[in-house]
Amino acid sequence: MAHSLSAKKRIRQNIKRRARNRARKELLKDQTKSFLTTLTGSDWAKAEEELRKTASRLDKVAAKHAIHKNTAARKRSRLTLRLNAAKAAGSKGTATAAK
Repeated sequence: MAHSLSAKKRIRQNIKRRARNRARKELLKDQTKSFLTTLTGSDWAKAEEELRKTASRLDKVAAKHAIHKNTAARKRSRLTLRLNAAKAAGSKGTATAAK
């Protein structure tokens, strides 16, 4: 248990910052889930809009140092790859169905 005033203040600050970072990460997870559920549909315009929102949220959370900037870049890249793969698979499915 902390005894000095500065140590007690540090504990209070850490509790606040931890709560703030957890909230930011939860919002990020919710936004990512929203993108992934949109991706299961075949509305690519809506999926691209959700990807933009998710990428923006990733950048904001990384700017506040709740996650590392390279982690944000990696997640953004992987989500973009998933969107592009889904688009390619969707277009192949409609192209073969049209023939």
